[in-house]
Amino acid sequence: MDKDNKLKYYGWSFGDRYDGWRVRKVDALFSVVPFILPTRVDSQVFFEVKISIDTVEAFIRKYKEEIPDLSIMHVVMASLVRLFSQRPYLNRFIVWNKIFARNHMSFSLAIKRSMTDEGEETVIKPYFLPTDTLQDVVRKTKLELNNNQQVGQENSSDSISKLMGFLPDFLLRSVIFFVKQLDKIGLMPKVFFEASPFHTSLFLTNLGSIGIESIYHHLYEVGTCSIFAAIGRKNKKNILNKDGSILPTKSMLLKFVLDERICDGFYYASSMRMLEKILSNPSVLLLPPEQVIVDDGVGKKRIDL
Repeated sequence: MDKDNKLKYYGWSFGDRYDGWRVRKVDALFSVVPFILPTRVDSQVFFEVKISIDTVEAFIRKYKEEIPDLSIMHVVMASLVRLFSQRPYLNRFIVWNKIFARNHMSFSLAIKRSMTDEGEETVIKPYFLPTDTLQDVVRKTKLELNNNQQVGQENSSDSISKLMGFLPDFLLRSVIFFVKQLDKIGLMPKVFFEASPFHTSLFLTNLGSIGIESIYHHLYEVGTCSIFAAIGRKNKKNILNKDGSILPTKSMLLKFVLDERICDGFYYASSMRMLEKILSNPSVLLLPPEQVIVDDGVGKKRIDL
């Protein structure tokens, strides 16, 4: 991970991890829930956000030359980065019944190196800062794509997967079990952390790029990912105005699967409303946020903002 994309805090406390700080200031209920619901499958909740993309597409046409390669996916990603900067509880995770605030922001994206049934698939994991603008998101994502999208290329995730694939079943089972146990206590080797697409703020899939609707994708038990988001295809619909005229509109469904243990339902609902607001006015993404909200459960002062 680029050190410039890691959030900096004063101090370190016993129980913190190299990828996150222990959340100690939390309601009693939330300190107990991870023991009652020990897995992410137990704790999955589902949200759906329907957004009008007429404004987004007009925005993309306006800034296409200024920001090459700009797409709806970039706007959605930048909106999520902005959302995380204002709603820091979304960047929490649960490991071994404990709540942590992630000390970085990364999105995992599955990509195909060639658009065929036999095409290689890999995962990229660009890192972002809460102050990143749309231009920063496009640049960082493009850099990761350029480094990983050519057929025959291998990233660290591909290399480790290939290496482990040579192991006999009994040994592979033992290695994975041992690594997962180390992850529980924050001692998993960083080489696995850097390669793992499951240790991330959010896993994102753009199903609209292959012409299908968004889905509710389960969360993974391995790793620390608390949110899975799916972007669906564009949908066209005609709306009848009060004057009798017909207005064609386009919309898109974003579907989220979330770990309810990191924050309450009201916080999630308010966050989804904020996301809708950002996407209705994407021009706000051209500038950094006026302020970044720090996770108050960590008890440390951010010094990089």
